[in-house]
Amino acid sequence: MGKIWVLQHHPIENLAAIADALESAALAWQYVRTFRGEPVPRDMSNASALIVMGGPMGVYETDRYPYLRAEMKLVECAIRDRKPVLGVCLGSQLLAAALGAKVVKGRAMELGWHRVTLTPQGKADSLFRGLPDSFDAFHWHGDVFDLPRYAVALASSEQTPLQAFRYGDNAYGLLFHIEATEESVGSMCREFAADLKSGGIDGDKIVADTPDRIAKLSPIADAVFTRWANPILGSGSKAGA
Repeated sequence: MGKIWVLQHHPIENLAAIADALESAALAWQYVRTFRGEPVPRDMSNASALIVMGGPMGVYETDRYPYLRAEMKLVECAIRDRKPVLGVCLGSQLLAAALGAKVVKGRAMELGWHRVTLTPQGKADSLFRGLPDSFDAFHWHGDVFDLPRYAVALASSEQTPLQAFRYGDNAYGLLFHIEATEESVGSMCREFAADLKSGGIDGDKIVADTPDRIAKLSPIADAVFTRWANPILGSGSKAGA
């Protein structure tokens, strides 16, 4: 069984809470730090699954970030090989684009803590089944995507109609950040403070609200990521799915 490739686009956008689920499932992973120029694997022959993290670039900026083309090819390989895929924020946009969906700038950036509501299909999905129908999640994105053909819409927010989708049985795109931790939220508010300023958003309030929000979000994140990780080894879900 190979390791999990983790495509990382920015130093602060790491696995965060996802790492806890991988460790609990005894899964090994390896970052591919494309922001440092590390080459994207050409196929999934040495990996059991693929995680694609967030980043400040856009899917349509392949001329500026040519490695995004290689990443989408790797996503295509993982889907073709029926290996689990998890895309977070930019990762969900790359997954959508690899599946032929349009990714464009939204009408405004969606930043901070906002409510996500599961669709009927989301409530029945193996990752979200039995969890709250709606919950507050952390957001930091300016781009949105159409639902890929044959994919299933799983969640929405007031601003963004499509916040999550599933393609097939094991490829998931999550535009929101349920992997967020107090540390990662603070880091993003500092690193991307210009986004907050341009939107007239109080970053200090986001940080102040985060401990209470994380306390409520963490059990949901643990269930979702544990359910995604456990089938990679063929084990039963520790979250009771």
